[in-house]
Amino acid sequence: MGKRPGISAYILPALGLLLALVFLLWPDVGPGTPGVLPGVLAAGSVALLCGSAFSAVGHADVVAARLGQPWGTLLLTLSVTIIEVSVMASMMLNGENNPTLARESVLSVLMIVNAGIVGLCLLLGSIRHREQTIQQQGASGYLSAIIALGVMLLILPNETHAGATGAFSLFQLVYMSLIAIALYAAFLYMQTVRYREHFAGQAEGHGEPVPGLSAFLLAIGMLLASLAAVVALSGQVAATFEDFLAQFSLEDPDAVTGALVATLILLPECISAVRAAARNHLQHSLNIALGSALATVSLTIPAMAFISVMIGRSMVLGLDNEDRTMLLLTFVLSVLSFGTGKTNALNGVIHLIVFCVYVMLLFAP
Repeated sequence: MGKRPGISAYILPALGLLLALVFLLWPDVGPGTPGVLPGVLAAGSVALLCGSAFSAVGHADVVAARLGQPWGTLLLTLSVTIIEVSVMASMMLNGENNPTLARESVLSVLMIVNAGIVGLCLLLGSIRHREQTIQQQGASGYLSAIIALGVMLLILPNETHAGATGAFSLFQLVYMSLIAIALYAAFLYMQTVRYREHFAGQAEGHGEPVPGLSAFLLAIGMLLASLAAVVALSGQVAATFEDFLAQFSLEDPDAVTGALVATLILLPECISAVRAAARNHLQHSLNIALGSALATVSLTIPAMAFISVMIGRSMVLGLDNEDRTMLLLTFVLSVLSFGTGKTNALNGVIHLIVFCVYVMLLFAP
């Protein structure tokens, strides 16, 4: 943290907002329209959305360096969550009703983070530093909240009297959404006030310069601009993804779409987490990765539930049998990996093997 973003972090959000304005003024050049120009603009919208997402993370790093930890990691997590919600909302509003999109996207985030990103961090960090230590109380806090919300929001819907089709009733959906928000608020209080030391890593940010006030204010402005560009382009990217996947005979296109969205959104955080693990700041790495998973399950589902109620579209949250098995396996594995407060390369290899099985099930369920 504290490193000033490159010039592209200022140019890409501006280009993204400009392209979004083009789509707004000339809707005939949007995705699905025949011709070369719409195809080029669709590819450009995907590239600029990715670039704006990376820019948002870069500017969030500058703001975080001024605010300190754990506020910096929290800001990064919430920024990525806003991006994810905007893309998912655009995909939900695009075309026909897609009731399982929220479920598949949240499941993909949990699997990519807890199996893929965590496994990569543990493996690369251990290869370089042999064994790494973490704050066991902090990791347990993350996992307790993630497991509780994951089970209540993705597994419980199949077990209730109203959940024969994997969906909560309207009352249950609203109630569980409020529960998720309340639990996340309680966790944030514990993380930032009551037990702040449980989430602090060793020698994080040591010797790095703190940005001045002008750089801090500029970073805030560019962070907002980057997020605005992502939100503005998300509708075009959503339509582009769905048009592209429609060309293939996928057995479960919603699962592939959800994984694609999650991968796109989590890529900047994955890079930040892996870099932190390579610098032997594994606790900071886990704060980024597990914080993203927790924010996704506790904030994205309530946001999507609100949208689904407002537009009158159903939302199925209950997981299929194979997804439920993989999610529970990943939860158990995470508890065992972080249970001793020390990690090694074997933990990382096992997480990555589970992730490879999950990827296989996306295309051959």
